[in-house]
Order: sequence, then structure tokens, then C-alpha cells
Amino acid sequence: MEKFQRAYSRFSRAFEKFREVVENPLFPEIFKEEFVVEITTKRFEFTYESMWKTVKEFLRLRGIECNSPRSCFKELLKEGVIDRKYEQTLYELITIRNTLVYVYDEEKAREIHNLIKEKVFIETFIEILKNIKEV
Repeated sequence: MEKFQRAYSRFSRAFEKFREVVENPLFPEIFKEEFVVEITTKRFEFTYESMWKTVKEFLRLRGIECNSPRSCFKELLKEGVIDRKYEQTLYELITIRNTLVYVYDEEKAREIHNLIKEKVFIETFIEILKNIKEV
């Protein structure tokens, strides 16, 4: 239980930092675009990584073993912990994260930056935080 609580706390903090950058209208006005893209994508990556590891621990406490984000998200949906309307978004998160890790092109990084700011991704993180809070 303690491991889950630590993971949940990390996920929650990472998400709040990501959300702070995405939703702060002054951030792009204060900093250069290159920095905004870099910090936003990095905070997204931290949020994603802490989220799937928290989900993994949440499911382990329910007696379900999963070893990859895809298998954990599949189990989360199967268990009814998150609404099926988020299913596509969960799998898009995997694709975005995997693409992000290998991006060395500024234009592609900007594309991803614009994509991860979409409301549906923030809603998905919020939904997971809300639904796995209680074990």
C-alpha cells in the first residue's frame, strides 16, 4: 500500500507541474518558444511515466500483474476503473510518449507540444487520478 501511495503522490505532483505549464497563459509570453516546448514535453513525459507506474501498482494491489503501459491500460479498462471513452486517448498517450523519446527534430517537437496540450489528455490524467485514489 505504501508503494502505491508514493507512486500516486509522484503522479499527482508530476501532473500538477505539467498542468501548470500547459494552462498558464503567461508561460509562453515569458519564455522563448523553444523552452516552452522543451519543458512542456518533458513534464508530459514525467507525468506519463509516473501515471502508468502508479496504475501498475494500483492493479498489483488488486491482484493483477501487468508489465507494460499497454497491458496496464487494458486492465484498467477491463476492471472498469476508467470509462471506455478514454480508451483511444490512453493508447494515444503511449504513441505520443514513444515518439517523444526519439524526437530530435524541433518541428516534430512543436507538433507534439501542441498535441499534448489538448484538453482530452488533461482530462484523462484527471480521470485516472480520481479513480485510482482509493485502493
